[in-house]
Amino acid sequence: MNQPLRNDSPQPGASDQPGNAQAPRTPMSPGDEAPEGTPGTGPTVCPNCGGTGNAGGRPCAVCQGTGQVNVGIGGA
Repeated sequence: MNQPLRNDSPQPGASDQPGNAQAPRTPMSPGDEAPEGTPGTGPTVCPNCGGTGNAGGRPCAVCQGTGQVNVGIGGA
C-alpha cells in the first residue's frame, strides 16, 4: 500500500503566528502608543504640535505631520 508523502518542513514565508494576526494598517508615528485600530485606543491631538502637523516650520516629528497620535483611552 502506498502512503502519501508528507512534507513537515516549513514553507518559505510561512509564519508561526496565529492566522488571525494582522500587521498594523498604517505605520506608527513616534508619538503613538499603539497601532491604529487597537482596542482601547483612539486618536487625539498631538501634544507636540497642537494638531497643526508642523513644529518649528517642519513636519512634526512626533505625529509625522498628521496632527494626531493614537493613545490609550479610558483606564482605571
